[in-house]
Amino acid sequence: MATERTSERVGAMLAGLLSTAHLCPLDELPALIARHAPSAGLHDVVLYLADLRQEVLRPLTGTEIGLLGKRVNIDATLAGRAYRTYGIVAVTENGEGGEQGPRRLWVPLVDGVERLGVLRVGVEVDDAATREAARALADLVALLVASKRPHSDTYAGLVRSRPMSVSAEVQWTLMPPSTFANDDVVVSAALEPAYHIGGDAFDYALAGDLLRLAIFDATGHDLASGLAATIAMGCNRNQRRQGRGLVETSEAIDAEVGEQFGGTRSVTGLLADLDLRTGVLTWVNRGHHPPLVIRGGRWVAELSCPPALPMGMPLPSDPEACQTQLEPGDRLVLYTDGIIEARSSRGDFFGLHRFIDFIIRRMADGLSTPETLRRLVETVLRHQDGRLEDDATVLLVEWGTKGGRDLLF
Repeated sequence: MATERTSERVGAMLAGLLSTAHLCPLDELPALIARHAPSAGLHDVVLYLADLRQEVLRPLTGTEIGLLGKRVNIDATLAGRAYRTYGIVAVTENGEGGEQGPRRLWVPLVDGVERLGVLRVGVEVDDAATREAARALADLVALLVASKRPHSDTYAGLVRSRPMSVSAEVQWTLMPPSTFANDDVVVSAALEPAYHIGGDAFDYALAGDLLRLAIFDATGHDLASGLAATIAMGCNRNQRRQGRGLVETSEAIDAEVGEQFGGTRSVTGLLADLDLRTGVLTWVNRGHHPPLVIRGGRWVAELSCPPALPMGMPLPSDPEACQTQLEPGDRLVLYTDGIIEARSSRGDFFGLHRFIDFIIRRMADGLSTPETLRRLVETVLRHQDGRLEDDATVLLVEWGTKGGRDLLF
């Protein structure tokens, strides 16, 4: 009976929050949570959102003071542990006379498998039913945040630590979320410098059992470079949604970029299709670094395919589609040269070997794909004293495991 009453209270909390959230802007979400969470025994709930670089968590309280509130470090706090591991972290404070004081839970805020932040939840007792209620609240809040952030400047302001360039403003708006997963695959991406993207971009989409992937690197590091990458990304989507193949799509991008810039700008890129049922990978290389496969905890190989010229150049090209068979558990790595060419103050390149070795070691440590890339970005930035001279992008795909279930359950 107690379990039934708990389920009823949780259901009432979720139904009440959902029914009142339709016309609620993001700024008012904390007030709605505070109104409905106590019905399930949850109180003093605070919503924290991760910044663009995933370095800190900032509280959203719906007030100006809240927007400037205390930041929580992701790498060195219990709240950050919940964010990093996708798991609930409990805290019990000591009260007067050494007695146990208030209890609270840090609960990851996850849309699909994309990490948005954490919830701080006060509870009277830390048991399985309470954690289930807190997790259910966090799941619904994550969906609400994800649905409201596209039209919220409050969200944009809260997750930024510094001003953003016009090029970055446009490209972040157009690119898909940095993480996606289903039962078959995990896709995660990282892009730096986050606030001053020049010509890098990534894209992916799912159509039935076919995962479409793309990574682009336009010449230069200015607004025109961003425009070239944006044209490439938009043309790629337009062609694939009309059922065009990889070769045709790359030729269409070639023509669009060439027409816009008259041969003065070019875009390298990799376009790929991964059949999630069979593991067959098909790709076209337009002057880009070849894709890499990590298998069984070691670097297997670069996937060779005759590269065609970059897209947008005033020269004829003859792109070719290549295929390979992936094995369950394989990790496919697409990247731009800013990763391996990051240079320290002593002139040392980050390099391909260090790049792949980092991914292998972090995954051997049991880190998730999104967390591996978060730490990779931190490491690359430290290598170049916190400032990259070129865009650095990684698109990492893990196929044939339990997909997102490994992250959430």
